[in-house]
Amino acid sequence: MMLRKLTVFLLVILLAFSFACKAKTEEPVVAEVTATPEPTPEPALDKDLAILYTNDVHCAVDSAIGYAGVAALKMQLLADDCYVALVDAGDAVQGDAIGTLSKGSYIIDIMNEVGYDVMTPGNHEFDYGMDRFMELRDMAKFPIISANFMDSATGKPVLDPYTMLTFNGINVAFVGVSSPMTISTSTPTFFQDANGNFIYDFSQKDGEKAFFAVVQAAVDAATAAGADYVIALTHLGIDAATSPYTSSELIENTKGIDVVIDGHSHSTIECERVKNLDGDRVLLTQTGTKLEKVGLLYITKDGSISTGLVSDFMDKDPETEAYIAQIQAQFEELLNEVVARTDVELIIFEPGTDPAVRIVRNTETNLGDLCADAYRYISGADIAFVNGGGIRTSIPMGDITYGQIIKVHPFGNELCMVEATGQEILDALEMGARATPAENGGFLQVSGLTYEIHTYLPSTVTLDENNMFVSVDGEYRVKNVMVGTEPLDLAKTYTLACHNYLLKSAGDGYTMFQDNNFLLDSIMIDNQVLINFIIDGLSGVVGADYADPHGQGRIVAVETAP
Repeated sequence: MMLRKLTVFLLVILLAFSFACKAKTEEPVVAEVTATPEPTPEPALDKDLAILYTNDVHCAVDSAIGYAGVAALKMQLLADDCYVALVDAGDAVQGDAIGTLSKGSYIIDIMNEVGYDVMTPGNHEFDYGMDRFMELRDMAKFPIISANFMDSATGKPVLDPYTMLTFNGINVAFVGVSSPMTISTSTPTFFQDANGNFIYDFSQKDGEKAFFAVVQAAVDAATAAGADYVIALTHLGIDAATSPYTSSELIENTKGIDVVIDGHSHSTIECERVKNLDGDRVLLTQTGTKLEKVGLLYITKDGSISTGLVSDFMDKDPETEAYIAQIQAQFEELLNEVVARTDVELIIFEPGTDPAVRIVRNTETNLGDLCADAYRYISGADIAFVNGGGIRTSIPMGDITYGQIIKVHPFGNELCMVEATGQEILDALEMGARATPAENGGFLQVSGLTYEIHTYLPSTVTLDENNMFVSVDGEYRVKNVMVGTEPLDLAKTYTLACHNYLLKSAGDGYTMFQDNNFLLDSIMIDNQVLINFIIDGLSGVVGADYADPHGQGRIVAVETAP
């Protein structure tokens, strides 16, 4: 099918959504008419507006549709005589070697080349540190906006809360909303001063009502500034673990938003209608991840609104392809260097599932075992932890390249080892298991111990307003913890290896280790830890000990009471 025909077909499909996915309910209005004023012409679109949107690309610059496909789709819509805007809902600069090796700049360069108009930051936009985030913001040729990313001292937004695009006199406002859980899902110390005091926040300190009020204020300001349409560009997600800050909950507690373009949970939502505070239906949409789909928000000349997802779009803009190839050539040789081999597939997804089910965040996997073993081997610790959210991709059977190792550990975290009591270790395991069987990036893959998660018991973990661990106030879900062949001794001091993100920076909310005695302090980057273990500890080959995709029985879920 020719490119023009394919695009026209997509637009016809999206127009069909406009009835089922109308943004606002129409209530009958009864009013007494006392005069017939002269009609005042209202500004209107003279041609249709197509807003392309992406989220959670995570450095997948040339996979699936790819950025060259996004550029081609944008140009075709322009050729079809539409107004076109291109926006992103966060988590673009982290997730693969192209981001890690450039600390995000290559991704911003590509987004500039494609011609993005606005972006809201996801939690992973901050993964290279606050100074680097500000540098990336300045590199971008498009505004990066967030209504709730605050300077804690002044109470004012660090970024512009919204931006306005105008098409034939019609103003479309984009309001940025970042996850209130960003502090614990990036690196907490990046939001602190040298004394450990939080100097940035995401309007989470006073609870969800204060957060909703901040977003509402930005929506009201955009409306007062003349917005005809208000689109919330959010990095919130729909996962239960992020409640009460999901995108649906945002809609339910605000008014004046026409569409929410969401990110964070990697969900595929073509068009969901959610009632807002006034009872109007607001469209909610999200594209998934890694440019497997691209969103298309369509506003027609008569004002009807629809959303849909474009997939299987194979056309590429050659200039964008050439630009990306030029960047990739700068580090391709290093990435393709073979450093080891695996005789088994090392997984983070449940084998055979389609769409793939990411289990490294709620149960043991063989790659989780391998990564935790690497930390324990290099450090010599009694016990090692690796958060499931820090293990980002599977490794297929065969040669292992440097690039593949970077994809497993793309954050640049560094090996640390502390002295920790058995009680602190138990609390950490309970923190990691609090959401099981739901996904949780802080779920702990382990080495040197085994444990059970009694999932029939509710979690009694208490968190503070920043989602940081405070205490366990009831029965533990985690039971029968064994260190080697001995039960965990709550009073004993053990050596514990992990990375600086969790042990020093309280990543994923793990506060219990920050004041501990550090025996090793940021001695080796995480991907080098993994490479060295495979080469030195396993003689260059991952073998039969890791053959079971579900690991070696270190973590056992108990679903019913004994």
